Amino acid sequence: MIAIIDYDMGNVRSVEKAFEKVGAGAVITRDPRVIDNASHVVLPGVGAFRDCMKNLDEYGLVGPITRSIASGKPFLGICLGLQLLFEESAEFGRHRGLGVLKGKVVRFPAGLESEGDRLKIPHMGWNEIKINKDSALLNGIKDGSYFYFVHSYYAVPDEPGAALTTTGYGMEFTSAVSRDNVMACQFHPEKSQKAGLKVLKNFSMMA
Repeated sequence: MIAIIDYDMGNVRSVEKAFEKVGAGAVITRDPRVIDNASHVVLPGVGAFRDCMKNLDEYGLVGPITRSIASGKPFLGICLGLQLLFEESAEFGRHRGLGVLKGKVVRFPAGLESEGDRLKIPHMGWNEIKINKDSALLNGIKDGSYFYFVHSYYAVPDEPGAALTTTGYGMEFTSAVSRDNVMACQFHPEKSQKAGLKVLKNFSMMA
C-alpha cells in the first residue's frame, strides 16, 4: 500500500487517482501508523515552503517521514515534496527543510532568456528532462521526454550525483533527484500524461 501524505498542501487526490490509474493501491493519510506500515510513501506538495514545513510539524509528520526514509522503503517527493527534502529554502526568507538531502532551494534568477525571449517566472508548462544516471524510477522513460512543471524555486543539491535529471529553462536546473531509496521530482508526474504515469507505475513496483 502506498501512503500519500496529506498535510493540507496540494491536490493529493490527483496523485491518488494517478496511482489508481496504473493499478497501484494508494491511500491519502496523515496517520503516522498508516505511514509507518505502508510499503511506499509519497510526499506531494503545492504552495509555500514555510507553510508546508509548518503543517508537517503541526501534524506530527516529520517523524513518520524520516522513519520511512530510514527504513529503506521507496520514498517519492513531488514538486514541493522534492524541495522539502533539502536543508533550507530561500522562499520568503530563510526556512529549514527536512535535511534529508544536502543543499538548498533558491528562486529562478530574474532576466532568464531563451533564444532572445524573456522567460516568465514561474516556470509553467511542458519541458523536457535530461537523464543523468540510471534509476528504476525512469525505466522506459526516454531521454528528452516531456513533463509538466509549475514552480518558481528549484533545488541545488550539494551531493555529487544526487541529480537524477536536469531541465533547461534559461539555465540548467535539477528537475529530479535520487539517493538510495529516496527519489523526488520537481515536475508533476500525475499531470504528465503517459510519461508521468509510467514514472508512478515504476515507483509502485519498487521493492
